[in-house]
Amino acid sequence: MPNFRLATWNVNSIRIRLDLLKKLVETKSPDILCLQEIKAKPEDFPYAEVKALGYPYIALYSQAGYNGVGIFSKYPFDEEQQLNWVGKKDARHIQVRIFGDVEINNIYIPAGGDIPDPIENISFAHKLTFMDDISEYWEQRKTDLSNKKIITCGDFNVAPKENDVWNHKQLLKIVSHTPVEVERLKRLKESLDYIDIARAVHPDSEKIFSWWSYRNPNWATNNKGRRLDHIWVTQPLKDAFKNYEILKEARGWERPSDHVPVMVNFAI
Repeated sequence: MPNFRLATWNVNSIRIRLDLLKKLVETKSPDILCLQEIKAKPEDFPYAEVKALGYPYIALYSQAGYNGVGIFSKYPFDEEQQLNWVGKKDARHIQVRIFGDVEINNIYIPAGGDIPDPIENISFAHKLTFMDDISEYWEQRKTDLSNKKIITCGDFNVAPKENDVWNHKQLLKIVSHTPVEVERLKRLKESLDYIDIARAVHPDSEKIFSWWSYRNPNWATNNKGRRLDHIWVTQPLKDAFKNYEILKEARGWERPSDHVPVMVNFAI
């Protein structure tokens, strides 16, 4: 297994962000890209452009108009799989095996709408059940999977820690930071005893964000962000990661996504 840099990024439409993707590749040279919200059905996906950036290996699970996840790599995949949860084929989870024994999961957890009540808001119910389904799947296989090298990343749409949001008290009733979502994500993390790389590197007392709302034109000054984008690893990779980075400057690029790339170097 070679040393490699992995980046996860919710691009909010790959065709709109192609120039920004190129900028990320030129400045940070990730070896593996895990993208969410690709928003392009397979026949509209810019295969040639992505390959021209240096990623000949593309694992894609996409659909028209919304959602969509992809893993782009400089290294070949041994296996790839599209996974579905809550009985929906909504292009939110793709998995590859690479370097023989490393599994990468790229997951786009539903945002959940605006009302944090699963009875009043079916989108919120979908979000909670989505996390429950994956947790149960991993819990049932924990004996086997927790001993494997697994990287799970993506836009989880949950900011779990107090300092993963700009104001803990104000956001306790706002979707992405409610106690019920935080508890669901905790279960997901514990299902395979994952390590949350960001918090392995940065203390809980430090504020870390990867998303700033489009509704806030003064995002940089106000810094009212949330940490919605995550990279986790199982215990066999606990000594393999270094140089965790959130590319905050990408939020100020022309026509940006509201999320920024999050990157980690792996060295085995």
